[in-house]
Amino acid sequence: MSETTELSVIEIKPEQAPAIYVANGLDQYLLQIREYAREAPDVTTKKGRDRIGSLALLVGKSKKLIEEPGRSYLKHLKEAVKPAEEELRRFTRECDAIRDAILKPRAEWEAERERIAAAKAAEQEKLRIEAEQLAAAEVLRKQKEVDHELALLMNTQFDRDAADAQAEAERQRIAHEEEIKRQAVEQARIDAEQEAKREREESAQREAALKLKVEQEERAKIEVEQKAEREKKEASEKVERDKKEALERAEQEKQDAIAAEQRKQQEAEQRRLAEEKRIKDEADKRAANIEHQKNINHQVIAILTKSGISTECAQDCVIAIVKHQREAAASGQHPPVQINY
Repeated sequence: MSETTELSVIEIKPEQAPAIYVANGLDQYLLQIREYAREAPDVTTKKGRDRIGSLALLVGKSKKLIEEPGRSYLKHLKEAVKPAEEELRRFTRECDAIRDAILKPRAEWEAERERIAAAKAAEQEKLRIEAEQLAAAEVLRKQKEVDHELALLMNTQFDRDAADAQAEAERQRIAHEEEIKRQAVEQARIDAEQEAKREREESAQREAALKLKVEQEERAKIEVEQKAEREKKEASEKVERDKKEALERAEQEKQDAIAAEQRKQQEAEQRRLAEEKRIKDEADKRAANIEHQKNINHQVIAILTKSGISTECAQDCVIAIVKHQREAAASGQHPPVQINY
């Protein structure tokens, strides 16, 4: 696969979800994504390195476009959550491995470049030290020539002392130069390691920040969805409560109306029964009074007949007395003759 080959981002339509988010259902997409890793851009050129970044980005986009509908699909398949989640995890691990495999040549190339730069710096420092050594050697050579000429003028003991001092000075100079060289190489190595470490840390920080941002966005999205679902549920429950309360109020009002009507009917019935009782009591009282009056009247008639008055005359007398007694009572007068009942 050449650098110029155009690769399209893999997408999944919602209707495909039930058929692919199953065990090994995403293998066909992994095969397509692995095709990206088969391309081998030239890491020694900027175009090649940019192409490597594009391929890795394409893997990331494809992973996201396959993972996101899968996450949405999982929300509606609670019984199938675990298999789909395991498949998505396997898929993302594979994608990460593919991405890392794609990025590996560039990372190795960059690490090699850093190593070469460090080695080059060390080599330059070595050349500088060697140049200084050559210059020092030339000075020493000239000094030796001068010393040799002077030595010819000095005695043997002086020559030996001078030679010993010169040898010691030469030894110290060489030791000093070796130490400078060692320190330069060590410093170049430390600088290269620190630079590589700094690059790795910055890259890790960028990836961690990006991952954190994605996780925060996902959590925020889930929280919004959960809040909407919760509010929807609460609204539905409120509607049901209001409906239930309205039905209960209507039923209570109905029962209250029935009870009021029953009380009204009971009160009317009680009044009717009381009125009937009153009428009956009054009728009974009148009947008893009439019967009592009849008895008294019969007793009066009996007394009169015993006195020699005929029964008919006695009856007329009683009727006349009762009539006069009633008329007097009606006019508020006291009759001279009356029958006490």
